[in-house]
Parts: sequence; structure tokens; C-alpha cells
Amino acid sequence: MSIDFKKIKNHLMTGMSYMIPMTVIGGIFYAGSIAFGGTAVAGEGMVIKNEFLLHVQEIGGAGLFLMIPVLAGYIAYAIAGKPALAPGLVAGYIANTEITIGGNAVKTGFLGALVLGFMTGYLVKYMKKIHYPELIKSVVPILIIPVVTSFIVCIFYMYILANPIGMAMGGVESFLTSLSSGSKIVLGIIMGMMVTVDMGGPVNKTACLFSIGMMAEGHYEFFGICAVPICTAPLGMGLATLLAKNKYTQEERDAGKASLFMGLIGISEGAIPLAVADPAKVIPSIMAGGAVGGAIAAVAGVKDYAPHGGPIVLPIIDEKIWFVIAIIVGTLVTAILVNLLKKPVAQTELADK
Repeated sequence: MSIDFKKIKNHLMTGMSYMIPMTVIGGIFYAGSIAFGGTAVAGEGMVIKNEFLLHVQEIGGAGLFLMIPVLAGYIAYAIAGKPALAPGLVAGYIANTEITIGGNAVKTGFLGALVLGFMTGYLVKYMKKIHYPELIKSVVPILIIPVVTSFIVCIFYMYILANPIGMAMGGVESFLTSLSSGSKIVLGIIMGMMVTVDMGGPVNKTACLFSIGMMAEGHYEFFGICAVPICTAPLGMGLATLLAKNKYTQEERDAGKASLFMGLIGISEGAIPLAVADPAKVIPSIMAGGAVGGAIAAVAGVKDYAPHGGPIVLPIIDEKIWFVIAIIVGTLVTAILVNLLKKPVAQTELADK
């Protein structure tokens, strides 16, 4: 049985199209609250003291959180219609919520939502083909399919997928600890790729939490590395949509503008809609940009005294010039590489046909 990649891409694009408004709402409000009222505080990150701006940030946080369930829900909806929407939303919520299984705390973010969205959609599609007794047919799409699908997908995720991921992230943290006394370039490359690969997911969080732990011991150079790739992914993808407009749909170009704004404030999730649209080309590109930026920051000895990234923390950065250079180079590598890999939109559509 052959895999229909055109259909898979269409399902991804449906999920992305519904997710983008959430990303824009979340990004504008969250980043705006930080831009107008955030203060970089050593050891605490970006602190907002104004009560009104704190409430604005909560609106933004809601949008950024909900974009992940919406992605999963509408991928499932694209595959199997209305009965798949609710269980897809629930599965996406679970993927974007930290759960503890076997002593390991796991949150898989947008990558988990992609997997669960497809799982939900195809399970519902199968269940719709089953012949049900006339007595229960009326409740199948509103009761049986959503409840059964939600249970199967979420339990499978919790006990089959999440636990190994949690164990793997624990191993990765130990690996980073072993690297911390070795080559700065290697450490910068690996941490740069980790921060960018899932844009706020478990791999990103592992690198950032490791760096925060090192801050507690007085080593601020580790978050100095993280602070660069945190923003190169959204800045690079935003720049890419400006440099090669013919390679992005109008929807993607709009997402690129929001991505640029979020990158300036250090919100790596800004690149997610563009990564969802074309993961095979976008994810390697943002990882390359993150690796280059992280390596420059590591070698230059950039130090970040707040657990946050992006240009907004520049006032409390040591080696400011190198920090800016690392961001610029990482952003350019991301934008140039992804545009070299992508084809114009019209050519892509012809290739799909």
C-alpha cells in the first residue's frame, strides 16, 4: 500500500491554517506584554510588574497553548471529519500538557500533536466504516467514536509513547552534563540543534532546563548558548518569507510576520506554523541555523543572566556584540538554507499533482 504524501500534506496544511490565528493572537499579546512591560532580571527571566500587562500576557499564553490542540484537532478533522475534531483537540491538549509517567515528566508539544492528530484522524476514519446496530447509530458520531478514540489515543500516548520519551530526555540531560567539560564548539552545536528541533517541545525544554540548572551553579554561559537559537528559528523563518515571497503562500507569509515579532521577544514557538507546513525542509534549516548560532555563542563565551532568549535580553548579556553576531548569522543561515531547499509555490503544487 503506497503512502499518499499529497493527502498527508493537505491534512498538515488544514491543521496549520486553523492554527495560525491562534499563533498570531498568542504571539502578539504575549510578545507585546513583554515588549512594553518586561524587564530582564538576572536569575528570573523577563519580569512584568504591571497588572494590566500581566493580564495581556495571560491572553497571549492562552493562544500559544491552544495552538497545539487546534493543530492536532484540525489534522484529525481533515482526515475524518467532525467526529475526529473533539478527540483530536483532547489529544493535542494532552500532548501540550506536562504529564508524569514512571517518574518522568513529559510534554511533547507540537511534534506530539502532529503524531496524535494523525493517529486520531485515521482511527476515527476506521471506526466510521464499522457497521453499527440501528439502535446506536444516532449516537455513534457524538458519543461512541469521540469517547473511544480519545481513550485509545491518549492512553496509548501516555503509556506507550510518553514514557520512553521521558526516559530519553533524562539520558539527553546526562549527555549534556558530560559534554559541559569538553569542546565548546561541539556543545554549542548540539545545544543549538536541541533548542531549535522542536521549538518549545521536550528536546528544547531539556536543553533549557539543563542550562537553568547550570545557572544555579554560577555558570551563565550555558543559557548564553540557548539564548541565541531560541530566536534564530522564528527570526530566520520570518526573514525567509520576506526574502522569497514566491516560495510561501499568503497564509505562510502572514505567519512569517508574526514569527519575526515573536523571535525578537524570544518566543521560539513563532516558527511552528511554518515548520508544520513543510517540516522536511524547515526543521533541518532551523537546526542548522541554531547550530551555527549556538557554536558562535559558545566559543565567544556569551553569558545570559536571565533564563530567556532573543534580542530582548541584550541588556543583561555578557559579550553583547558576539551575541548579536551569533543571532544574525544563525538567522541568515536558517533563512538562506530553507529558501534554497524550497521551491516556488506554483512548482510545488505542480509536483504534488
